Amino acid sequence: MPLKKRMSEETPVRRVDLSTKIFYGIGAVANGAKSNGFNYLLLFYYSQVIGLRADLVSLGILIALIFDAVSDPLVGYLSDNFHSPWGRRHPFMYAAGLPASVAFYFLWSPPDLDQQGLFLYFVCMAILIRTMITFYEIPATALVAELTDDYDQRTEMMSFRYFFAWWGGLTMAILAYRVFLPEELGGTEYVEGWRNYGLTASITIFFSVYISAWGTHKHIPNLRQPPEKHAFSFKGTFIELKETLANKSFLSLFIAALLMAVAFGLSAALSIYFQRHFWEFTTSEIGKMNQAYYLSALIALSLGPYISRKLGKKKGGMIIMSATGIWLSVPYLLRMAGWFPENRTETLFWTLTVINAIEVVLFVIWSSLIAAMIADIVEESELKTGRRSEGTFFAANSFASKAVNGFGVIVAGQILTAVNFPTQAKPGEIPISILYDLALIYIPTIVFFYIAAVFALSFYQINREDHSENLRQLSETR
Repeated sequence: MPLKKRMSEETPVRRVDLSTKIFYGIGAVANGAKSNGFNYLLLFYYSQVIGLRADLVSLGILIALIFDAVSDPLVGYLSDNFHSPWGRRHPFMYAAGLPASVAFYFLWSPPDLDQQGLFLYFVCMAILIRTMITFYEIPATALVAELTDDYDQRTEMMSFRYFFAWWGGLTMAILAYRVFLPEELGGTEYVEGWRNYGLTASITIFFSVYISAWGTHKHIPNLRQPPEKHAFSFKGTFIELKETLANKSFLSLFIAALLMAVAFGLSAALSIYFQRHFWEFTTSEIGKMNQAYYLSALIALSLGPYISRKLGKKKGGMIIMSATGIWLSVPYLLRMAGWFPENRTETLFWTLTVINAIEVVLFVIWSSLIAAMIADIVEESELKTGRRSEGTFFAANSFASKAVNGFGVIVAGQILTAVNFPTQAKPGEIPISILYDLALIYIPTIVFFYIAAVFALSFYQINREDHSENLRQLSETR
């Protein structure tokens, strides 16, 4: 047996119990509920229901992302170096829950304003929500690298986190379509239903944050301690951040995350347009279809760790991402070729339910694998820099995802404008030529970003043996 492997196997690792995985995962319900609203519904709600021009909604999201450019790395760095009796992460988690939930409610209950006033209101609410979610999500996610050193358990924990994130987002989507926006009250045009959606989502965010913070609070004494306090300087901070983020494996993941986030943001923002107008589903049918995704997240919860054990995170991630890019374009290509079930048929509903459910399985798996790969960079970086930088790594990845995810929403708004997609239109009223133009731009764009992301991920360098060796060297150093 090679010396490297034998020594790695002797290195002790910290493991966590099931309750910790569950409490850690529950915290993602907040981000799932927020992301469901921002990614899938916000552009549609403000442009199609409230009447704010789609390009102004896109611009508002862009402005909020500029603030994210400051808050994400700042919060990551602060939580890596924060000193308190409650450790580095939990003070941020406790402080962010209430303002995030209150702001989310007001986003979906805008006052009656003209275009300029409504735009300013939208921008302010979007900035406040994104900032408060950042103050919670970055420290909370970074806990994974502190709670366990184990290569496969990190994948399990991230699988739990994405599982709960999807369940939180799905629950809000189903409630929106089947409870708050029923067809008999006007469907997606029912304004009061959107306000009820915002209230329910804000309550969900509140309880998710504080249940997770309370459930992981007991681990604070065993978490990594921040470095000793030193005089703050912008130059020193910049040098530390540059040194930390120069890690080659992280740069690979960072670029892959940028590309995948554009694809996901574009897909999510246009999904309701395709569902309502391309496939002509009712809000009740969309809600019913979303119920199948609970099973998708549950399947991914098991398959993600299995793929990590059998294939490794890098190889598994590349395979699953490639499959996702191909799979999601299939129904549109088949419809335009005339080989797909007709609208308003049971066959179409169940065919797309199965196709979309498989797509969700693939998405949750590769998302969990990439997040777990980020956690594995922490030890390699610590060997080179002498610092634990979980928050910084997850903040940079979060900013990449949110920034270009938002860019995907912006692109979606511009595509809708380019194909002259009408505002406040009802299903069946839009010419088929416009719908096909939308699909013909969407498909090659999505496939391109998936292929590019797989290429970027191929440069990631840390495997199971490398991770074990990093732990061994750190153990000797400590």
